[in-house]
Amino acid sequence: MPIKKAPKPKSLIKTLFKWLTFCSLAFIGTFLIAVYFFLLELDKELPDIDQLQHVQYQMPLNIYSQDKLLIAQFGEKRRIPTDIAQVPPQLIKAFIAAEDDRFYKHNGVDFKGLLRAVSQLALTGKKRQGGSTITMQVARNFLLSNERTYLRKLKEIILALKIERQYSKDQIMDLYLNKIYMGQRAYGVAAAAQTYYGKDISELTLQQQAMIAGLPKAPSIYNPIANPQRAIERRNYVLRRMLDLNYISQHDYEIAVQAVDNAEIQPINVELQAPYIAEMVRQEVMSIYGETAYTLGLKIFTTVPSQFQLAAEDALQKTLHEYDERHGYRGFPHKNVQKNGIQLTDSVVGDTRQALITAVADSGVTAKLHDNTQINITWKNIEWAKPYPEKNIGTGKAFLKPNDIIWVRQLAKDEWALTQIPNAEAAFVALNPNNGAILALCGGFDFYHSKYNRATQSKRQPGSGFKPVIYTAALEKGFTAASIINDAPIVIEDPSQENDWRPENYSRRFLGPTSLRVALRESINLVSVRLLQEIGVPQAIDTAMRFGFDKEQLPGTLSLALGSGYASPLRMASAYAVFANGGFLVKPYLIERIEDHKGNLLFQANPPLACADCPDQDPPPPNRAPRAISAKINFLANSLLRDVVQRGTATQAKQLGRNDLAGKTGTTNEQRDAWFNGFATDIVASAWIGFDNSLPLGHGETGGKAALPMWIKFMKAVQQNFPEKPLTQPSGIIQAYINPADGLQLDQEVRGGIWEYFSEETVPTAKSTPKSEEPAEDEIFAEEALF
Repeated sequence: MPIKKAPKPKSLIKTLFKWLTFCSLAFIGTFLIAVYFFLLELDKELPDIDQLQHVQYQMPLNIYSQDKLLIAQFGEKRRIPTDIAQVPPQLIKAFIAAEDDRFYKHNGVDFKGLLRAVSQLALTGKKRQGGSTITMQVARNFLLSNERTYLRKLKEIILALKIERQYSKDQIMDLYLNKIYMGQRAYGVAAAAQTYYGKDISELTLQQQAMIAGLPKAPSIYNPIANPQRAIERRNYVLRRMLDLNYISQHDYEIAVQAVDNAEIQPINVELQAPYIAEMVRQEVMSIYGETAYTLGLKIFTTVPSQFQLAAEDALQKTLHEYDERHGYRGFPHKNVQKNGIQLTDSVVGDTRQALITAVADSGVTAKLHDNTQINITWKNIEWAKPYPEKNIGTGKAFLKPNDIIWVRQLAKDEWALTQIPNAEAAFVALNPNNGAILALCGGFDFYHSKYNRATQSKRQPGSGFKPVIYTAALEKGFTAASIINDAPIVIEDPSQENDWRPENYSRRFLGPTSLRVALRESINLVSVRLLQEIGVPQAIDTAMRFGFDKEQLPGTLSLALGSGYASPLRMASAYAVFANGGFLVKPYLIERIEDHKGNLLFQANPPLACADCPDQDPPPPNRAPRAISAKINFLANSLLRDVVQRGTATQAKQLGRNDLAGKTGTTNEQRDAWFNGFATDIVASAWIGFDNSLPLGHGETGGKAALPMWIKFMKAVQQNFPEKPLTQPSGIIQAYINPADGLQLDQEVRGGIWEYFSEETVPTAKSTPKSEEPAEDEIFAEEALF
């Protein structure tokens, strides 16, 4: 049997090499095929890069006045989207030097940088260089999550390659500069420039550009606010890179690295302080858009002109101080620095702030504010500080000592006064009566001291301010301004109460038979009660509901005649708007329009309008406010309310020098609420003052004394915007010469009569026989006193 020869060593090696080569190729091929299918499947999971064409940046909600002054900003992310063309080229170069110096050379992935990062990881086991290009950062920030895995890095690479094929370098840089997080809630370069330096990006210096360009690597570590030393080091590194890349000169570099950084948190540039309005708008917008309202970059333009809002705030604060000063100085409970170990603070409440007395002299008091500004307070601005009877505080030098902390307020540019934070509160609302637009609104002395919005949320008794509604109901039932009601004591039996109700007049006096005109202008309670008895409570409630009151606000008893229900100042202002606009019910509104961050209109208010000159239609057209009272009844009610200003409880308002003023004071039991609701041509406003816990305001603190001054101060500041217009007498209104004692017609040759307005169906036909030709002085009524 022949013996086989063993293979030669050379042929064995050759065979093994072939098999190894085959296996290697097979393995590589299989691996590459696996990688191909893996990448294919991975690509299916990747987000569509087309969405980068329609990026919606998260931007805060901005609220503006009617004249485009910023009132407030809501939202966590501060961002100001900026087109790449508006970014200074040197700022772009700073980012390239800091983040990706081969940005304009690579195709989305810098493989050299990536290999450096991989080698560092292999040698040290630590990730020292990320290897991420600007394009990869765009992919991560817009399209991927923040998870730190190798799979996410692979996704970044694929997306970066795809992005570079579809978008230009400028488009990619635009996305990057608007998206990156820069610390301190700022996103994008424009927001960073405002946040740290209070500048537009075009105003940044070279060193500030480098500081901002150094932030994306680690916004918390290199933040010039939180870590100024590390931030300077990072800034100087960026400047060095810019020098190495020939982006800046040696001279510019040396100046920039030596520059002191002046970064500090810049407050939001609120141009009009109106926090009660801001909160109302925020709540309304939230009800429409939900939480996304904080990120859509919406611009909300309100109906409030800044001039009107500033006037309202000033009037409210000054009126509260005037009331407070009438009731004496309460002192500062822990005022002496040395004795109590307290510190002067920068607290500001309303228009008041703290000051430390440094000297007391014959000329007055010298003090310093928290920022060390020195102020002088003359004794004339201190002498109001009379103590409460139960407190032995004293006056003048006796109670003001050096090292005392006091509250002060600025009266004029260089004039200061001793003051205190008022205990009472107030609210004010002004409306355009023709469409319901809110022109001014203040919910209290200081929003940050008390966020309770008394203008909209309070439920206060309107007191005598409700009487015009009762009188309107009476006019509708056939009563006239000349109708006579007996002003005499009355007892109302109420089985539900332990004692009968015995209403009284504020003066505790009785006038006897009194016309409705005199009764309203003098705010006589007993006439209102008897009048309501005559017309019936259901009739009055029906009329009140046409003025916009809800039935639950209105008690079903005769106390309704004295305003025992409840209402907010906003509700009272909208009710008086009916009188001011010719008899139409308008709905108050605050948002004029809404725009997106690009200025595209999303909403435009189109409120129903009052139109006294338009023919009545039933139902009214969609753009027409519903009629609440007829033109004739409105004219008669206006004549009564104008008389309140000309000769009644609101004569203080005559100082405004207008003939179109009308309104009604309001005072509740024990002076717990003081009101004035009034109007002139094209404006209506309601002023209220009281304590939140409904304590009495004090003897004599009526609507005419406590609240009317607020209304007058406001009107003085804005009335030039509202030229007077004559009140047009509608058809069906007739003037008749009557005897004021009985409301009956009088021959014109008889002395002692007055001219009065009537609707044609209520003109008295009976003749009067006056007992005396000499009228009482307060009953003389001339036509010119009305109009």
